[in-house]
Amino acid sequence: MVPADLKLDREFDAVVIGGSAGAIDALAELLPALPKSERTAVIVVVHLPANQKSLMVEIFKPRCTPVVREAEDKSPVELGTIWFAPPDYHLLIESDRTFALSIDAHVCFSRPAIDVLFESAAAVYGERLLGIVLTGASRDGAHGAKAIRERGGTVIVQDPEEAATGIMPKAAIEEANPQWVTSLAGITRALADSLSKKRESREQG
Repeated sequence: MVPADLKLDREFDAVVIGGSAGAIDALAELLPALPKSERTAVIVVVHLPANQKSLMVEIFKPRCTPVVREAEDKSPVELGTIWFAPPDYHLLIESDRTFALSIDAHVCFSRPAIDVLFESAAAVYGERLLGIVLTGASRDGAHGAKAIRERGGTVIVQDPEEAATGIMPKAAIEEANPQWVTSLAGITRALADSLSKKRESREQG
C-alpha cells in the first residue's frame, strides 16, 4: 500500500482500465474526475451481460469531461476519449492503433475480457501504457497486468481491502507485482493529475 498522493512520473499514450463486480461504482468516482487530455486515450473493459445492450456510454457521457464512446471494429483509438468495450466482444488494440472486436472464446469466463485488452495494448504501447485493475470477482486482468509490466508499462491496482470485491485486485497483485497498490481515491487523484499535466504541457508547447 502506498500513500494516496502517489505521482505518476511518465506520460502515457493510453490508459487501460478493467473491473467487474463493483466496478461501475468505482468508475463513477474515477472517470468524472478526469480532465480531457488530447494526448491520452482511456479504454475500459467491464464485465457485462452478453444479452443486454450496454448502458455505459449513457451512464458516463453526461458525467465526464472527455468524449465517451463505445469502441467499434476498425475505428482509430482517438485520443481525448474514454472508450468502453461493447458487450460479448473481446476488445483488442491493433498495431496501427485501431480497435479490433473478436468473438473468440471467453477468457476467465468473460467476453469482453480484461486480459485480452491489456495484453494487446501492452504489445502496442509498451512503456507508454498505464494499466489499472479495479474491484472484481475473478482473476481476469492478472495476466494482462503482468504483460504490461513485462513490456515496461505501469500498473496500479486498487487496494483489495477497500474494493467491493477483492479477488481481482489480489490476483493482479500476486501475478503482476504492480508498481502501486492504493485506494480508489489515490488512483483517481494520480490519474487526474497526470492527465492535467499533459494538457498543460501541450498548451504551453
